[in-house]
Amino acid sequence: MNIHEKYIKRCIELAKNGLGKTYPNPMVGSVIVLNNVIIGEGWHQKAGEPHAEVHAINSVKDKSQLKNATIYVSLEPCSHFGKTPPCSNLIVASRIKNVVIGVIDSNSIVSGRGVEYLKTNGCNVVVGVLENECFELNKRFFTFHTKKRPFIILKWAETTDGFMDKKRDENSENSPNWISNMYSQQLVHKMRASEQAILVGTTTALNDNPSLTIRSWTGNNPVRIVIDKILKLPKNYNLLDNSELTVILTEKPSLNLKKLYFEVINFEKNIIKQICDILYKYEIQSVIIEGGAKTLQSFINENLWDEAYVFVGNTLFKGGLKSPQIKKAPIEIKKISTDTLKVYKN
Repeated sequence: MNIHEKYIKRCIELAKNGLGKTYPNPMVGSVIVLNNVIIGEGWHQKAGEPHAEVHAINSVKDKSQLKNATIYVSLEPCSHFGKTPPCSNLIVASRIKNVVIGVIDSNSIVSGRGVEYLKTNGCNVVVGVLENECFELNKRFFTFHTKKRPFIILKWAETTDGFMDKKRDENSENSPNWISNMYSQQLVHKMRASEQAILVGTTTALNDNPSLTIRSWTGNNPVRIVIDKILKLPKNYNLLDNSELTVILTEKPSLNLKKLYFEVINFEKNIIKQICDILYKYEIQSVIIEGGAKTLQSFINENLWDEAYVFVGNTLFKGGLKSPQIKKAPIEIKKISTDTLKVYKN
């Protein structure tokens, strides 16, 4: 690992402190180094608040040191006025001459302009240090801006014999048939807190009456997205309680309520593409697809997914609803107490 990689790696570590808190902005970390010693560092903490470079520069006690220092930043400094002034301007105004950047910003209002401004104003700029790692850090942000859709995460739990649910009939209770253990369930809630939205189909919503919140973790609840073609969900169900922003995808036009929005889609056409377009319209950069089997398999069949997390519980149903099928090998398999988690990347 060379010296630039060492400090960009530290930028990435700092940036991760903003996971789930910076939307719609990316996560960014920055360090300022003089004579191989970090004299300032910071990260973007929340949308609308100062960016990582601002925190890093402000943390340097003796500003006269800046003219001889190098600033490292995991993402290209912004060059436009938004809710905060441009960071590239601040770097130049602070007389920092050496700038090392992890990856170029894919957002069209920034892409390359920050680097151009820095170079035009006499800065020595290095770009592309640990580029893949910096891209991975903001995979949601980059997917949203380059593919015009959210980063899509599939998630489900299945039994050792490959079932998502037991057989149900009209006498079955409307609650989940738990498969995964409490540690896996807590991890799922942590995942929910890290993503912007969560989506379920009609059958899952009817059978499980879920809340889709983060009861076992801290942070912001995701936007709840529900497919409900003919508005079958009973009004006393958790997803219609108006406690969190919820978007119902339906063919029946309805009046929006305080936190309950209705979006009409054409169920005779490609539903998955329409869902992606609606989430993009709402500026949702990431979504977890939690079920059911038909909905999950539809995203797989359309090849519209980026990651999948499959929790395999230490239990057997010996029949019921078969789990979706991904025709790929997992990139990672790990134990969570009695459960096995399989991670896939598309």
